[in-house]
Amino acid sequence: MEVKAITKFARMTPAKVRDVARQIQGRPVLEAADLLRFIPRKSARLLAKTLNSAIANAENNNNLSAKDLVVVAATAGQGPMLKRFRPTAKGSAHPIRKSTCHITIVVGDKK
Repeated sequence: MEVKAITKFARMTPAKVRDVARQIQGRPVLEAADLLRFIPRKSARLLAKTLNSAIANAENNNNLSAKDLVVVAATAGQGPMLKRFRPTAKGSAHPIRKSTCHITIVVGDKK
């Protein structure tokens, strides 16, 4: 049985989230949660929040125990880009692209 949790429109580039997400794939969820607690990056906080949601979904909706779960997949996909402009010299403007991402964590049984 697999259970997932999704965080949408997180204000961070997907590449920054993927760096941390690769470290928790395949680990037991309790070990992954401990690992995320000690990584000093914003992406680790976002992933920890999503992981806790996936664990709660598994426990409350599917009656699974947290100690028997592993992180099957942790992905970060591209979300919509917020397009802004910064004024510059002589009346011109430079574009600024603010990235968002969708974080998906899938947890499942150890088998």
